[in-house]
Parts: sequence; structure tokens; C-alpha cells
Amino acid sequence: MRQDNELQGISLLGNTSVSYPDRYSPEILETFPNKHPENEYLVTFMCPEFTSLCPKTGQPDFAKIIINYIPRQLMVESKSLKLYLFSFRNHGDFHEDCINIIMKDLVRLMNPRYLEVKGIFTPRGGIAIYPFANYGDQEHQEMVRRRLLDVFPNNFDSFSRS
Repeated sequence: MRQDNELQGISLLGNTSVSYPDRYSPEILETFPNKHPENEYLVTFMCPEFTSLCPKTGQPDFAKIIINYIPRQLMVESKSLKLYLFSFRNHGDFHEDCINIIMKDLVRLMNPRYLEVKGIFTPRGGIAIYPFANYGDQEHQEMVRRRLLDVFPNNFDSFSRS
């Protein structure tokens, strides 16, 4: 069971009077200690209702965001992550920028062994965009390269014949 001293700095979880941010808010992210830093294991978050704004038109963009990471000493607290992702609702940036911002903020926050962020954006104007960004420490550089190659479609041959 978690001790009180391990929960210091967790202010959002269980707080029923939390207000949702109306601007991009990386400072809202909170961490807690990883009780198993000697283990290399994967944590996955899926946010099926991510929203941001097109920086040119102001039109809303919708996506499913998938975050995978291998923690080191710190882990991101899920309610703070939910509020952080919500803070993009009024943020005007391109899909690729949002994914890279999320990745960089989480790396800065936790210093994980490995982290990846994928955005599956709803098509607008007949085109879908699926940006992917990842980070790995020195020991995980091969994983960074391998995962980056893994996200490329396996059916390039069918596209080249069209």
C-alpha cells in the first residue's frame, strides 16, 4: 500500500473541486514514485477524446491519443494527465506539433526510459494524419528506431502501384 509520503504532490486525484484548464497547461502534470524502478515494464494510456484547434482556421480537431512509456523513478498521475490533455482543447497547433509537445512535456516531467505518443486524428477534408513521436534513453535507442519503423504501413507496395 502506498504511504502518505509517496503521495505528496498529488493534489488533483480525489479533489472534486478541480477546474478544467482553458489553455495549454503543462504545469498541471503531477508525478508519483515508481515502486518498481528495477523492473522494465510498459504503461499505456489511451485518450479517445482528445481535442485541439487548427491554428489557421480555429476548427476543432479530434483524435485518439495513445501514450506508452517505460518508467524510471517517476510516473505520471492519470488525472493530471487527463486534465493536461484536456488543456489542448483551446490550443491552436497542427497535429504533429501537439504530439511532439506532449512527448517532450512527459519526457521532461518523468525522465522515462522510453516514451512514445501516437495521434490518430479524425480525417478532415478527406485526409487523416497519424503523427508518432518517441524518445528513448541511451539504453533504448534501438527500440526508438525499431518502433519508429514499426509505425510505417507495411503496404507501401500497394500505394506505389496506384
